[in-house]
Amino acid sequence: MDLLNALVDKGLRRELPTREEALAVLATSDDELLDVVAAAGKVRRQWFGRRVKLNYLVNLKSGLCPEDCFYCSQRLGSQADVLKYTWLKPGEAADAASAGVAGGAKRVCLVASGRGPTDRDVDRVSETISAIRERHGDVEVCACLGLLSDGQAERLKEAGADAYNHNLNTSEATYGDICTTHEFSDRVSTVKQAQAAGLSACSGLIAGMGESDEDLVDVIFALRELDPDSVPVNFLIPFEGTPLAKEWNLTPQRALRILAMARFVCPDAEVRLAGGREQHLRTLQPLALHLVNSIFLGDYLTSEGQAGQADLEMIADAGFEVEGAETTTLPEHRAADLVAVRRRGTGTELPPNA
Repeated sequence: MDLLNALVDKGLRRELPTREEALAVLATSDDELLDVVAAAGKVRRQWFGRRVKLNYLVNLKSGLCPEDCFYCSQRLGSQADVLKYTWLKPGEAADAASAGVAGGAKRVCLVASGRGPTDRDVDRVSETISAIRERHGDVEVCACLGLLSDGQAERLKEAGADAYNHNLNTSEATYGDICTTHEFSDRVSTVKQAQAAGLSACSGLIAGMGESDEDLVDVIFALRELDPDSVPVNFLIPFEGTPLAKEWNLTPQRALRILAMARFVCPDAEVRLAGGREQHLRTLQPLALHLVNSIFLGDYLTSEGQAGQADLEMIADAGFEVEGAETTTLPEHRAADLVAVRRRGTGTELPPNA
C-alpha cells in the first residue's frame, strides 16, 4: 500500500506526514487494519524497540473542580458517583506511588483536580515529590495540576519534578464545544511554560467525544508543533452524570487507527495509551502495543483500570518487555535536543559556563 510505505519512510526519518496522509490513515478500512498496525509498528520499533514504559497515576485531590470540561467526571456540576477528597498528605501520596513502583512503574504522575494550583498547592506538591524521592530516588515524577501561573513551573522543577502534563484534548476549532471556562490557548500556554522551565512536556488528546477526523488530525498536528516528549492518547470514558455520558462513538478498530495516526505524526515521541483503553480497545489491547510504547498501569483518576498483573501478562504475551529504570525512554537524539534553561551566569549568583 503506497500510503503506508510512504508513512513508514517518513516515520523512520522523523519527517512530518501531510494532513491528507494522516486523514487517509483514519479512513482506512477494517480489512486494512492489520497492515496499518504493521506499518506503524515498524516506526515504533525503530525508535523504541519492544520496550513498554509503565506509568502510575496518583490522584492527589479528587472531584469538586470549578472547571466545566464536559468529558470530566470531576467537573463543576458533575453527578458522577466518583470519589471526592481534598489533598492527600505527602506520606499518603508516597504510599500510593510505592504501590505503582512495586508493580513496575517507571514514572509516577501526580494529578490534582482544579483550574490550576495556588502557590500553597505547589508547596504541597513539592513536599509530596520530596517524600516520593526519599523512597524512590530513580523514579520519574510528572505533575498534572492544571493551568500554571508565572513561576510555578520553575518551582516544580526545583522541587524535583521531571515532567508536566497538560493535554490539549481536542482541536482548537471545537474546544469551545467541550469546555467554556478556559480556552485552547490557555492549555498551549501552560505546555510552553513547562518547557521553558526545563520540564519534559507531556500533552495529548481525548478521542471519542464526537469529533471529526479533521479534528483529530488538527489536535495531533498542534501537538507535533508543540513537540512534547510524551503524547498520551485517551479514549473518552462516558461517565453517567456528565454531558458526554451517551458518547459511545469508538470501535476497537477506530481506536487502533487513531493510535497509528498519532505514531506516524509523532514517530519518536513517547506515545502513551491512556484512559479508556479497557472500555474501547477491549480484547484488541495487545495490538495497541505495536503502536504505543507507554501505558498506564492499573487504575486511573476516577475509574478502575485493568489489574496491574494483567497488564504485565499482556505485555509479556505480546512479545514486549517492561522498560527498566536504568533505560532512557526517549531516543538519544530527542534527549540531546532537550533545551537546558540557563540557571547560571548573568542575572544569577552562579558563575557562567565559560
